[in-house]
Amino acid sequence: MVGLAIDWFPSGGESIPELSEGTFLGTISVCSTLPVAGLINSERVSSRVNANELDFGVVVQKTLLMAMVFVPFLGTSLVRGDDSLLPIQLKVLSYNIHHGEGTDSKLDLNRLAKIIQKVDPDLVALQEVDQNTRRTGVVNQIEVLAAQTGLFGQFAKQLDYGGGEYGQAILSKHPIQAFKVHWLPGEPDRERRIVGVAEFQIHGNTFLFGTTHLHHARVDLREGQTRELDRLFAQGTLPMILAGDFNASPDSQAIQMLQQEWRMATSEPMPTFPAESPTRQLDYVVVRPANSWRIVKAMVLDEPLASDHRPVLVELEWLGEN
Repeated sequence: MVGLAIDWFPSGGESIPELSEGTFLGTISVCSTLPVAGLINSERVSSRVNANELDFGVVVQKTLLMAMVFVPFLGTSLVRGDDSLLPIQLKVLSYNIHHGEGTDSKLDLNRLAKIIQKVDPDLVALQEVDQNTRRTGVVNQIEVLAAQTGLFGQFAKQLDYGGGEYGQAILSKHPIQAFKVHWLPGEPDRERRIVGVAEFQIHGNTFLFGTTHLHHARVDLREGQTRELDRLFAQGTLPMILAGDFNASPDSQAIQMLQQEWRMATSEPMPTFPAESPTRQLDYVVVRPANSWRIVKAMVLDEPLASDHRPVLVELEWLGEN
């Protein structure tokens, strides 16, 4: 809920006394009882009202302006009726963004933000994300994408790179209550792989959402990383969505291993790479427990330009514990 309040400090009668221009009278406030994107706690933000602003139209304009600034950041999925309402619907996007560089060799985060906004996802898993590196202009990419999409953002570091950091990230309509990076087996002296996991709540239900990027070349490392994912999460008590660039074809041993504990959101191969003319599926969304989720829709977005991968969009329904 968002509340607007005008608090006038002098209140001695029905009329406001004559005051000189610039005299401080009170505040116009926007109060939020829900977390706002980019803020951890509820905030009260006030604007000073001076005597030269006593015109009613000015006051209303100022109030509405502040409301317009804050209201768009409140995700509609946070405002629901019954907290026990099921099923819970979620749109999940998995996207290897190639540090923002498209197949046209242009670095364009604004283009990526528009792609994300257009499909209005609840959760986004991003791979190959730069944070303050020289090659991408010393820009905090997840901070920029979070601001442009109005989503909560969290970076997961894999390694130091080019004066900054390189890794993965998560965007979410729902406040991220906890976040942890787990190391996966691999090549610690080169590009050790990770899974970054966010915890969030919807209608009183706690979920986990993870992003990962498995090894691109060595089959043995990729399969070892798959086994570690199972060890970390397959026997967990919380429902989980895992998305990312698995660097494996649907018929590979790594994907077959995953399917023993996880349900694939794509029931048939959906090529995602290379983006200009995809011939291989490398990007996936998987869920567990398998019988607690319904796959409503899965598709690869027709986006050949913004990255060297195409994004995967999946619509899910959480049916509750079965």
